[in-house]
Amino acid sequence: MKTTDRKLAERTLANKKEQQSQIDRSKSKMTLAELCDRYVKTVLHQGAKTVDQKKRVVRRIKDDWPGGSKIQVGKVRPSDADMWLARYHFGAASRSFHIQVLKDVFNLALRDKAISDSPTAHLKYVKREKPIRRTPTFEQFQQIVGSIRSQKLNGHDADESADFVEFIGLAGLGQAEASALTWDDIDFEREQIITFRHKTKSGFAIPLYPQLLPLLARRHAQRQLGIDRVFKIDNAKKAISSACNRLKLPAFSHRSFRRMFITRAIEKGIDVKVIAEWQGHRDGGKLILDTYSHLNRAHSQLMAALMTEGEPANIVSIYGTDAARKEKAVVRRAKSFRSRVPLLKRLIRPFTAKLALPKLWRFFEAAHVLRLIILKANH
Repeated sequence: MKTTDRKLAERTLANKKEQQSQIDRSKSKMTLAELCDRYVKTVLHQGAKTVDQKKRVVRRIKDDWPGGSKIQVGKVRPSDADMWLARYHFGAASRSFHIQVLKDVFNLALRDKAISDSPTAHLKYVKREKPIRRTPTFEQFQQIVGSIRSQKLNGHDADESADFVEFIGLAGLGQAEASALTWDDIDFEREQIITFRHKTKSGFAIPLYPQLLPLLARRHAQRQLGIDRVFKIDNAKKAISSACNRLKLPAFSHRSFRRMFITRAIEKGIDVKVIAEWQGHRDGGKLILDTYSHLNRAHSQLMAALMTEGEPANIVSIYGTDAARKEKAVVRRAKSFRSRVPLLKRLIRPFTAKLALPKLWRFFEAAHVLRLIILKANH
């Protein structure tokens, strides 16, 4: 029981016996292969890519499990899970995904009361590294857009690819959101764009930024009747890659321009919570702070310049001047004291009458007057 406390050991033993009594013995004889097949049926409602990835992990469990996949679920040991994972050499993300699927498989057996404890409960996820991804400057972004626009023979209209890339960089949206955008999603009167974040399956609205308005106004004036999509293409990967090669720049992608948008917004002093709302995040800016904290040195230095002894010139105090603030504090304290005087009189009057101490109240009032004089003198 891993304890020297007899009472604790007895309680622990009783809990284990209770857990064992609840196990369905018929289900505990289910094989690991049968459990895996049962698990696959529970994830078929998920995205096609996710289902394929989980099926691949399940095949590995069935093919490479120590002792074979015909082992009964109730006989699987924690060391079996360790030995299975040790067969592969993969990165942090892939290892964590394999652990997640393995945990889900045995949690299914746990919920069905085929086992009392999961043999994967001890497995820990691997913390992923957070590399500093390359992000173009706004000048590099403009060069890439210009280079794409100058190539008239790129398989389709060069202006279409250039506008697509320019939109992503100026709107801060992803490739999926940009390709799915329709003219009905853009409200020029309210100056906002309604879009759908495919990663989180949630809709959100962003402002129609001044830097973005000329591009959309031009495309709206040139649009063809019967075409609802703002852009005809789904991506501009080849155009971006070719432009980066011509300009001798790193291999940027659609996501690079989204990072550029967020970086510029941080450096311009825009509140991180507002930026998170523009990105369709619902964490109040935590993800952006964790991901982009290394990119905002210019913004940090700008904010550090505001940390002076006095108040910056562009700050208007909600309390007004120092003198007005002190005056309000004196009046507030005096009013607070006066508001308590009637109550104090009622509370103390029976005692002063009974004890024949009429001078006590006069002393109390004198102390109050003296306190006001001192406050005024300090002011």
